Amino acid sequence: MVDAGRLIGDFVDPYLDESWAALGAVISAEDTGSELAVEVQLGYPAASMQAEFERALTELAGRSVALKLRYASPALSQTPPLRGVRNIVAIASGKGGVGKSTTAVNLALALSAEGARVGILDADIYGPSIGIMLGVPEGRRPEIEDEKFFVPIKAHGIQAMSMSFLVTDQTPMVWRGPMASGALQQLLGQSLWSDLDMLIVDMPPGTGDIQLTLAQKASVAGAVIVTTPQDIALQDARKGVEMFRKVDIPVLGVVENMSVHRCPDCGHESHIFGEGGGQRIADQYDTVLLGALPLAIEVREQGDSGQPSVVAEPEGAIALAYLSAARHMAARLWKQAGSAVTAPSISISDD
Repeated sequence: MVDAGRLIGDFVDPYLDESWAALGAVISAEDTGSELAVEVQLGYPAASMQAEFERALTELAGRSVALKLRYASPALSQTPPLRGVRNIVAIASGKGGVGKSTTAVNLALALSAEGARVGILDADIYGPSIGIMLGVPEGRRPEIEDEKFFVPIKAHGIQAMSMSFLVTDQTPMVWRGPMASGALQQLLGQSLWSDLDMLIVDMPPGTGDIQLTLAQKASVAGAVIVTTPQDIALQDARKGVEMFRKVDIPVLGVVENMSVHRCPDCGHESHIFGEGGGQRIADQYDTVLLGALPLAIEVREQGDSGQPSVVAEPEGAIALAYLSAARHMAARLWKQAGSAVTAPSISISDD
């Protein structure tokens, strides 16, 4: 009789390069005679990987595997960083114009599509763009509860809060740094998030007041650095990594935008902004390249229309790249938490 539990436990997670047994992911594995009935609980959402995992396990076992895949969000501390939030992840860049907000929105939507409860906070007080990218109509305001709490607006299945929901599109934030920091603190303290596995925070570019305020006022589980392969962008990305190091926030990985342009007519690929920059940053700081996204007009068009790539073309190559990056990021967060999902003891039986 096949030792079902040992066999399935040997499966190596595609993002963490560790076996599911070592990660504590296998809950039960039963040999029913006709197949292996396996229940696995991961600390990252991976609903779209169900069939792929089943095929890989079937190949490993040499027989049919029926997989029940569950997700349980890890928490890095017993005390939630914000009311209704288990983990906060900051999406940051050293400079503007590298696609940070596009990345933040698509990662949030990808995590949601994979089975997580997700919110997104637009911390770019001076240039909020999350509302437009999520298709929230201009002038829509969050509901107010108990005369002081904002109820985040729901869009495409995720909860969202932004300064753009409180002012008009034509209202400039002509504020000094302390005023912007105060606005962020208000958004942090007065938003009623509802049972989120993860809150994605779209940071403004740079390493200034807003970044320090977030680090001081909220327990941030990790950060993702967004860059392009261009040398100037990489230089600023390094500053972003160093900033998070100084405030003891782990960098979960790097996302490289505009990595390659593919001609829609002939298919020729051009590395307009350079090549391999994201991987070099990841190697330099002992982290990982979560994903590389192309320079493609549809990414811009979809964001401008309020239908980001993950929503507009969920089976498209760009959406799949974001889904993979989101799973990889969440897996890194799980590993950082010490695989601290609450799971029952492994139960293995052979009938």
